[in-house]
Amino acid sequence: MQKTLQEIAQLVDGKARGDKDLVITGISGIKEAREGDITFLANNKYFSLLEKTQASAVIVPLDVAETKKNVIKVENPSVAFARLASEILEAQTYQPKGIHPTAIIAEDVVLGENVVVGPHTVIEKQAKIKDNTVIYSGCFVGAKTEIGAECLIYPNVVIRERISIGNRVIIHPGTVIGSDGFGFAKVDGVHQKIPQVGTVIIEDDVEIGSNVTIDRARFDKTFIGQGTKIDNLVQIAHNVVIGKHCLIISQSGISGSTTLEDRVILAGQVGIAGHLTIGENSVVAAKSGVPKSIPPNTVVFGYPAKPQGVALRLNAIIQRLPTYVKTIKELERKVKELQERSEK
Repeated sequence: MQKTLQEIAQLVDGKARGDKDLVITGISGIKEAREGDITFLANNKYFSLLEKTQASAVIVPLDVAETKKNVIKVENPSVAFARLASEILEAQTYQPKGIHPTAIIAEDVVLGENVVVGPHTVIEKQAKIKDNTVIYSGCFVGAKTEIGAECLIYPNVVIRERISIGNRVIIHPGTVIGSDGFGFAKVDGVHQKIPQVGTVIIEDDVEIGSNVTIDRARFDKTFIGQGTKIDNLVQIAHNVVIGKHCLIISQSGISGSTTLEDRVILAGQVGIAGHLTIGENSVVAAKSGVPKSIPPNTVVFGYPAKPQGVALRLNAIIQRLPTYVKTIKELERKVKELQERSEK
C-alpha cells in the first residue's frame, strides 16, 4: 500500500487535515501502529491515545478536538477504516480465475458470467450459479442448488442438493449447508431415521463463518434472513428461522423449529431450546441457556436465562453465599449456647 493522505481521504469520503501529501504505507491498530501507518480513533474518550500513537495519520470523528496529528475527519471512523482495510485486502488477496481443469461440473449446470471454480470442486446436475461468484477448491455443490451473484465460497464448503443462496453471500471454509436434520423416531427401542426432505434458504448479504452446520428442514425450509452474520462453529438445526441482521456468535446452538426475529444477538456458547421464539432486538448473553421464548427488546443471561436485572441480583446473592454460610454457622452457635444456658 502506498497512498497519500489526500487519496485516502477521498476513498473514505473524509476531510484531510495536516500534510495531505504524506505517503501512508500500512494500516494498524492505534496502539500497535508505527511510522508510515494509518489508524483510527472511534471515540473521543480515547483522545489521549491520539497523542500517544506512533501512527503517521489517524482517521477520527468529525467532532474530535484539534490536534497536531495528521488526521482524516469522517462521520464514522470504524466504517471508514473498514472500507480502507477492504480496499487493501482486495488488492493483496489472490483471486483465482476461470474454471480449473480438475473441477467436475455436470453438463446441464448453468454458470453466469465470470464465475470462478477452483481445483477439485464438484458441481452436480441442474445447479445454477450466477455472475461473478467465486468458488474455491475442494467444494461440493449439490444438484438443483442455486447460488446468487457475487458470492464467495471458500475451500472445502459443502452445499448439498436443492439449496438456495442469495447474492453477495460469503461462506468460510469447512461449512456444511443442507445436511440432514437430526430427526429420529423410536420404534421398538430402535431409533429410526425420519427423512429430511426440506431445504435451506439463505438471503442476500449473509456471512457464514468456518465449520458452521445449517441443517435442511424436515419439511419446508430452514431460513437465514438478509444481512445476518454467523460466527464460526455454530449449529443451526432443521426448520430454524433466523430473521434479518441477526448476529450469531461462536459455538452457539439453535434447536429445531426455533424462530429468531430480526436483529437478535446470540453471544458465544448460547444454547436455545426447540420450538421457541426469540423476539426482535433481543440479546442473549454468553453461555446462557434459553428454555422458553423471549419477548422483543429483552436482554437475558444465565442458565436458565433470565431478564438481565433478575440475573444480576441472583448473581450478587450467589457471590455472597460464603458470607451467608459463615453468618448462619455463627447464629447456630449462639442459638446452641442459649439453649444450653436455658437448660441449666
